[in-house]
Amino acid sequence: MNRSIGGSENDVMIDEPINLADWRRQATALEAEIAKVVVGQDRAIRLITIAVFARGHVLLEGDVGVGKTTLLRAVAQTLGGAYERVEGTIDLMPSDMIYYTFLNEEGKPRVEPGPVLRHGPDLSVFFFNEINRARPQVHSLLLRLMAERSITAFNTEHMFPYMLVFADRNRIEREETFELPAAARDRFLMEIAISTPSDETARRDLLFETRFHDVDELIGSLKNGVVDYRKLNSLSKVIQSTVKVSPTIERYTLDLWKAIREPGKVGLEIPGVDIDKLVTGGASPRGMSYLIRAARVAAWLDGRDAIVPEDIRDIFYECMAHRIFLAPVYDLRREELVRTLIDGVFARVPAP
Repeated sequence: MNRSIGGSENDVMIDEPINLADWRRQATALEAEIAKVVVGQDRAIRLITIAVFARGHVLLEGDVGVGKTTLLRAVAQTLGGAYERVEGTIDLMPSDMIYYTFLNEEGKPRVEPGPVLRHGPDLSVFFFNEINRARPQVHSLLLRLMAERSITAFNTEHMFPYMLVFADRNRIEREETFELPAAARDRFLMEIAISTPSDETARRDLLFETRFHDVDELIGSLKNGVVDYRKLNSLSKVIQSTVKVSPTIERYTLDLWKAIREPGKVGLEIPGVDIDKLVTGGASPRGMSYLIRAARVAAWLDGRDAIVPEDIRDIFYECMAHRIFLAPVYDLRREELVRTLIDGVFARVPAP
């Protein structure tokens, strides 16, 4: 059975041919609907839209109270389908995601499906809040869920063909948290940073417009199911097969890949850094293939049928930064150095 991202034998059969122009208008409507309740985050909304149509999982990171949860709830509302949320806690166990037990009114033990199984194949969005508070055992289960969109429970394999995993973590509190393993982070198509809006109008609205003060009512005001989540897998296949990558762009992407892994060979220098020892791993074939997958969707959203260098460069950081691993001596400066590394590679690898 093929469980790769973008397809499943459980896909809904679509009788009519897929019209990419019509779907592009629906994608624009999706972004506009989310923007009604999430202000000052236009780039984050566009990146999440790319991930949705590329059928890739998303990890959000940012300070407390910047709207990560509101943004993900808005995405779930506009996609439709079943939605489940799990709170990451230190005492959360893998079994808590699959089932829960209780005594019924007759005092007899009962077992009911947990958040992963509750809606069966109709699960559209699985939201893991504060994922870094959960134990590594939970991360292992999540890895299986993300990689295969399936899970084995009660001697049965349960499939979730339409499911996307969204997770968030705050970067302020580090006590009683567990860093995500590299394998789990690599399963996220993108890692997107969310920060406080810099636009003064957006700041004023968030503070003084009362409609932003009741999140439940705000999310409830959004249209449910702006796009049909059951058709997104098939649509993604068409986008990937329609948007072309020229030999020139192929060469450019391969040159970027080599330069990220061996920045010293393109003459990159960073003060105070042994450039030949900076990068210890990452930028894997899977990561680069995800980058091209997302770039194809970015080109489609902009109305093109071929990737241009800007499509790759614009999403490169969000698709690749969490896949680049630095030597331990440099890891405390990770955010600064990875950004410098990527900017330096862009400056030294000629764009076609």
